[in-house]
Amino acid sequence: MDMRYAKLKRKIVLLAAAGTLAATLTAAALLRLLDHLLGNLAQRLFVWAATCLFGQSQQTALEAYQHYIVENVPFFLVCALFFTMIFALYLVTGRFTRWLDEIAQAARQIAGDTGGTIALPVELQPLEQDLESIRKSLLEQKRHQEEMTRRRKDLTAFLAHDLKTPLTSVVGYLTLLRDQPELSAEQRAKFTGIALEKARRLEELLGEFFDITRMDLCAGQEEYQNIRLTVLLEQLADELYPQLGEKGLCCVTQLEQGLVVKGDPEGLARVFDNVLRNAIHYSVAGGEVRISARREGDMAEVILSNEGLEIPEGELARIFEKFYRLDAARSTRTGGAGLGLAIAKEIVERHGGTIRAESNGRYTSFVISLPLVQEALCG
Repeated sequence: MDMRYAKLKRKIVLLAAAGTLAATLTAAALLRLLDHLLGNLAQRLFVWAATCLFGQSQQTALEAYQHYIVENVPFFLVCALFFTMIFALYLVTGRFTRWLDEIAQAARQIAGDTGGTIALPVELQPLEQDLESIRKSLLEQKRHQEEMTRRRKDLTAFLAHDLKTPLTSVVGYLTLLRDQPELSAEQRAKFTGIALEKARRLEELLGEFFDITRMDLCAGQEEYQNIRLTVLLEQLADELYPQLGEKGLCCVTQLEQGLVVKGDPEGLARVFDNVLRNAIHYSVAGGEVRISARREGDMAEVILSNEGLEIPEGELARIFEKFYRLDAARSTRTGGAGLGLAIAKEIVERHGGTIRAESNGRYTSFVISLPLVQEALCG
């Protein structure tokens, strides 16, 4: 038996012992009383009834008393002990049934989600803790299911909204190209380019929606391993060199060596890639993108900054919300669905880290903190 239930086990043994002792003492008391009655009142009453009511002689009455009463005293004692034990068992089981009723009420409270904490007698405290844990787990599962349902509804609503505009444009331009054969080669090239741009936007939107859906479905299934953070950031900076060059941006890195975190390499690469692409997208032409990483206690702190317009405080508080865009008009033309930073935040939090945004008027910075592995801390 679970050691947590040792107190309940002792209680049950004590109740059983108390019931047995009570039955034995009661039977002993009945025996003494019966001995007293046999020597006095019982004999006189039996003889009186036999002589006065049934017309028997006193000698016959005494012999009958000796035969039917005195010689059957052990039988009467066994009967008395039996009924006493039954009564004691009834009293003891009454306590058990009350416990069962309280357990059943707690189970109904869990099943009915009536709220409030589970309260059981002190003897059932371990069971109370288990039931309370189950209740909280079920409530958490319910909240998670409701959140998943809300997310699916949001995804459906935003998918319908965000796909409608570019899809309408693609259909419109393709229809124009089909129905207007007199268009010049220059016009056809222009309209084809616009349709292609809108089709690529559709592809990006669908990619973001699939990513956020896959994350919801595959939560907790990632394979974590040690990741050399400095190497990962250097690789991402090299891969984004063409995008930096398109806007005339320069990239400045300041990376402390020996930073090792444990996580999903693909997921963390997605985080830094999303934030860096966002920084490039909102940087002023000819500006600067900064990548720094350093040790802060038992955490690795990565700061990704870009030169651009200041983000108001209210915008910073909402920047990680799903489907939120800083510049709705420009994002509708060229950006994604507003899921990139939301995806980054969710991945970072699954790794036990945090992400926040800061803006000082010239630089906008994203600060990402991730736990360092123990070996890196000792080193």
